Amino acid sequence: MKALILVGGFGTRLRPLTFSMPKPLVDFGNKPMILHQIEALKAAGVTEVVLAINHQQPEVMLNFVKEYEKKLEIKITFSQEIEPLGTAGPLALARDLLVDESAEPFLVLNSDVICEYPLLEMIEFHKTNGAEASIMVTKVDDPSKYGVVVMEEDTSRVESFVEKPKHFVGNKINAGIYLLNPSVLDRIELRRTSIEKEIFPKIASERKLYAMVLPGFWMDIGQPKDYITGQRMYLDSLRKKAPQELVTGDHIVGNVLADETAVIGERCLIGPDVVIGPGCVIESGVRLFNCTVMRGARIKKHACVSNSIVGWDSTVGSWARVVNISVLGKDVHVADAEVYSNGATIIEEQMSVKPEIVV
Repeated sequence: MKALILVGGFGTRLRPLTFSMPKPLVDFGNKPMILHQIEALKAAGVTEVVLAINHQQPEVMLNFVKEYEKKLEIKITFSQEIEPLGTAGPLALARDLLVDESAEPFLVLNSDVICEYPLLEMIEFHKTNGAEASIMVTKVDDPSKYGVVVMEEDTSRVESFVEKPKHFVGNKINAGIYLLNPSVLDRIELRRTSIEKEIFPKIASERKLYAMVLPGFWMDIGQPKDYITGQRMYLDSLRKKAPQELVTGDHIVGNVLADETAVIGERCLIGPDVVIGPGCVIESGVRLFNCTVMRGARIKKHACVSNSIVGWDSTVGSWARVVNISVLGKDVHVADAEVYSNGATIIEEQMSVKPEIVV
């Protein structure tokens, strides 16, 4: 079986992190975002993954592919668009890479999505329903902010799509994971096309589109606030499925994932919902909660980081505070006793503030 991952976006919502690294390679849970998906695809029996990339993806993507093709023993190829093709056009562009004599269905994933990836269950669901296309949907508390998938509860067949409904029509939204028969490609022209707005409604009108309700957690982690929420959900899932991966100790509260090479000093309080990357140094008296500290970062004595992201090789000074959805890019240095709050984004020593920095 083959799969395609849509990675053509420019990662503007995750800046400044994406100034230094393509969004699919930004760390999440101490591994590149896209690696979570590739590992899940490998476990589901996928033998070839196509990465649908844009024309500006740098050489670091090539290095990633070379490394993980060998580690995972899975074939990874590129399909590179010259101009933006939306969410359906890249499938038409990659047609020759996705279709072979087996005529098997193929998986499509949005690279921003983090969940438990029940792909084997989806394959069985697709076969049982005789679908031309199957999509995963997830339940949300406030469907008025999304495009809602209206479906028959007893058959799981999709009836229609309603964009940001003013009245309640359902609480299930597109989760960004699809299983498609090769015939779907015949419906897509090689131009900028939306699979959600142009292709799926046509298939639904022919009663050939089915929706599987996603079990477990789901989050689109393409912006800082949702990244941090998704991290909490991911750590909760690890607690249930692989608790041995989380660290414990007198200084640990709740779910904490820390690389074995990280150094944590005395009298710290770490957690809940914290990820600490390889080579990090957390000095004595530090408070961390609901945050990510990426590879090579140093948090100095008595600093506090909460609800924020500290980028690679950055430093937070003694008694400094980085709080409330602030994001430090790569190699940023926060001075002693400084406070960054309320969505501050700091780009390699140059500050871009949104909406305010308190110093």
